[in-house]
Amino acid sequence: MGLPVEQMSDEASSVVTGRLVTPAGETEAVWHLPDEAPVAILYNGGQFAVMMATAQDIEDFAVGFSLTEGIADMIADVEDIRIAEAADGVIVNILIDPAKLERAEGRRRTLTGRSGCGLCGAQSLDAVMQPLRKVKTVKPNAEAVEAALVGLKANQPMNALNKSTHAAGFAAMDGSIKLVREDIGRHNALDKLIGAMARQGTDPQSGFFVISSRFSVEMAQKSASAGAGFAVSVSAPSALALKLARRAGMGVACRAPGGVMYFD
Repeated sequence: MGLPVEQMSDEASSVVTGRLVTPAGETEAVWHLPDEAPVAILYNGGQFAVMMATAQDIEDFAVGFSLTEGIADMIADVEDIRIAEAADGVIVNILIDPAKLERAEGRRRTLTGRSGCGLCGAQSLDAVMQPLRKVKTVKPNAEAVEAALVGLKANQPMNALNKSTHAAGFAAMDGSIKLVREDIGRHNALDKLIGAMARQGTDPQSGFFVISSRFSVEMAQKSASAGAGFAVSVSAPSALALKLARRAGMGVACRAPGGVMYFD
């Protein structure tokens, strides 16, 4: 898509000084902190949500959020994206068919989506517990899952710097990492990944998702909405997330002591 975007800073962290205290004593030290900013998401000029996010890969975020919120059915539904820096954050205006936006009116957020909350501000239980898309299960072997977990960690430059961001990646069936997106919020990282995959034309069924966090309800919903057949997380899924994933037909696994736990 030829999307007009104002040039934004590539910086994703701020350098601060502090005191490092160890058994050997105390020294002055520097630390890189991730830059977290409110991202106002507008559709056709009307505000839909404000999410706390890392202001990088915003076009990917805009597309992924539109797809996982059910506002857009496919990337072609996103007609244009205009991004501008504001005094305290970022404004993202997404142009879309008004009929599709009207269909998603019930999912408009009434609270700021905090970096650790992907469902904050939903107006009703129905808006949260949307029926999930049925997907075809794919089943990577344990060696591929282990390789993907190792590869995800090796492809997190932001987290390597600040030790406080999450990542979502897409791995081929042999476990090789093909694409990674990072953010202060795990759900934002997944939205960014899904948006990047849609923009690049990557088929979710050609591999599996791997995420650096727990597999929670919103992660199950977003993964299924993208058509993922399998998701791997560093931490175990919640009971409800696993229930939703199974209902959608999606396989789930997580890292376990000495191996991989498959929730068949």
